[in-house]
Amino acid sequence: MGNPVRNKGITPFMTNEIPLVSVVVPMYNEEDNIGVLLEKIEAVFATLPGYGYECLFVNDCSTDRTRTQLGRLAETHSHLKPVHLMTNSGQSAALMAGLHHAEGEYILTLDGDLQNDPADFPEFLHQLQEYDCVFGYRANRKDTLLKRISSRVANYVRNLILHDGVRDSGCGSKGFRRHCIEHLVLFNGMHRFLAVFMRMAGCSIIEIPVKHHPRIHGTSKYGLNNRLWRGLYDLIGVGWLRRRMIKLQVESGKH
Repeated sequence: MGNPVRNKGITPFMTNEIPLVSVVVPMYNEEDNIGVLLEKIEAVFATLPGYGYECLFVNDCSTDRTRTQLGRLAETHSHLKPVHLMTNSGQSAALMAGLHHAEGEYILTLDGDLQNDPADFPEFLHQLQEYDCVFGYRANRKDTLLKRISSRVANYVRNLILHDGVRDSGCGSKGFRRHCIEHLVLFNGMHRFLAVFMRMAGCSIIEIPVKHHPRIHGTSKYGLNNRLWRGLYDLIGVGWLRRRMIKLQVESGKH
């Protein structure tokens, strides 16, 4: 990974004189997981009195009772801020919608299926004091053999071509300083290539192992077709975009 450049002198956004953390969670048909996940997040932040927080649960036009559950919980949980997409647009769009609505200096992301664990948040926030981005990797992954194999192949090929230096791009547990978000380019599948854009922008990255749990409620939204083959197809577009993107360097000062 090399020796990333550390952050210096960045003043966080504040709420009541403490830093604000935005937790962004894309969701599609996760009605049985919403309440449990919210309770887990609240329990973690109860142990972090040095931070304020908001929870942006982004409903990607679910067809179950996700919207109803979010509305009910928002009435009694002031930290919860539901975001609803008008059409089903995919995980990348839901993630970006949450990022654009986030108000915190620190932004943490999770998947909505309870497989990621908010208990990792304290370590993410600790690392974000020095690094721009923190990428989690599932050291003991609780998924089917097919998912693990297809993900491993996709990660290997992506790293071989794009050299983003992260071993588990599909892990939903990630953390960013707010200024990182301006470097993202929205397209379907963008969530698998966040590290590529962060590297291109010169942001510092560290990887940390995170907890991973088997799915209990709901069904996975990814299979072989949209996990492996679509991911490999997207490599072509991202590789082209990386070569064609323009970085503006403007000289300042008087003529």
